[in-house]
Amino acid sequence: MINIKTDSRKVKEGDTFIAIKNVNTDGHDFINQAIENGAKKIICEHGEYPVETVIVNNTKEFLNKYLYDNYYEKIKDMKLIGVTGTNGKTTICYLVYQILTLLNKKCAYIGTIGFFCGNIKRELNNTTPDTDLLYEMFLEAKENNCEYIVMEVSSHALDKNRIYGLEFDEVAFTNLTQDHLDYHKTIENYIEAKKKLFFRTRNNKIAIINADDKYYKNFLNKDNKNILISENNADLSIKKINLSHLNTNIIFNFENIEYETTINMIGKYNVYNFLTALLLVNKLGFDIKDILKITNKLNAPNGRMELIKYKTNSIFIDYAHTPDAVLNVLENAKEYKKGKIITIIGCGGDRDRSKRPIMGKIAEENSDFVIFTNDNPRTEDENQIMNDIINGLSKKNHEIILDREEAIKKGISLLNNNDILMVLGKGHEDYQIIGNTKYHFSDKEIVLKYIKI
Repeated sequence: MINIKTDSRKVKEGDTFIAIKNVNTDGHDFINQAIENGAKKIICEHGEYPVETVIVNNTKEFLNKYLYDNYYEKIKDMKLIGVTGTNGKTTICYLVYQILTLLNKKCAYIGTIGFFCGNIKRELNNTTPDTDLLYEMFLEAKENNCEYIVMEVSSHALDKNRIYGLEFDEVAFTNLTQDHLDYHKTIENYIEAKKKLFFRTRNNKIAIINADDKYYKNFLNKDNKNILISENNADLSIKKINLSHLNTNIIFNFENIEYETTINMIGKYNVYNFLTALLLVNKLGFDIKDILKITNKLNAPNGRMELIKYKTNSIFIDYAHTPDAVLNVLENAKEYKKGKIITIIGCGGDRDRSKRPIMGKIAEENSDFVIFTNDNPRTEDENQIMNDIINGLSKKNHEIILDREEAIKKGISLLNNNDILMVLGKGHEDYQIIGNTKYHFSDKEIVLKYIKI
């Protein structure tokens, strides 16, 4: 594996440590720790140390070039699939990973829910990891004889060039709505970051694009083979969607053939997710009919409209943490509601403040009752976060319970008959970040705890 490390905690005897400057940390502060852990060589931008030291102008640029020059040849023959967009990346990539696996092909997945490769399943700190970790996973996938790698490509990763040197056989655009403006500042900057993926294509240059998103034209690169998905006339036309609270039936037309299938996922947005995954696999050379034969074996990732039945009520756990995602899941719940919709939601601290009142309004307008609670407050004042969320709310159908476990407990207690409880924001996450400390916390575990009492 790669013997050059950017994390001093992972340094082993004989490794090289490279001091990378990030937004919140400076690797130069950890050089002595790296030496204590066994680093025999240091690459940095300044300083003198008791081991071999190489001074360079920019350690990040040095690392990217070093990895590309030394390792790209070893991994370039694997088919690489990249998916970007505000919402849906995880579901699409996980579906591609499942489909290829069920078709007896070895595929690795890299994204929000971790690194999957054969029997290997590891958590990751970022949707798209830093360059050194990314190359390590590619090499690991290669050693495990993977033919394909499907990965989520975040706007941060594109802007920070974490995918340096990589070219993609297939790319996909899901949608674009307000998110990460604490970093990108404007929607225009956000678009420009995501567009970069569509100029990193190779071979057949397949690009699957959701043409029902208002920003889709920004992702049409004339050098790619663009395949559009839409409810209107498009390369793949969605003809009919039948929703239920357990599954979704789809009729669609592609290349003058009409197909019908039922997916084990709910919500109109998951129709786009599934069809994007289907086309990505199809354009790798697999027949659509063969893919549809295994559709009944596919599942959404954990924490994506994950259903827990409680008496006559339905409890859904979902990762929705952007305005558009919250609106999508709540509108989906309204499609088949018989009783009340109760929503539990919060917003992360130290992140885009401008989306908080938007999410608060969406939750209140599309629910019968809302409990606003902590998500990951991080180092921000939880009361400030709540003030941002409820700013401008006109209705009185909400309350604030900062303790997330107590909020979930209260939400369950309000369920009566055929009601729906939406627990939004954390999905698959099994932690809560308060201050600078990460505590174990799982929405699913808390729900199961109180419905069994």
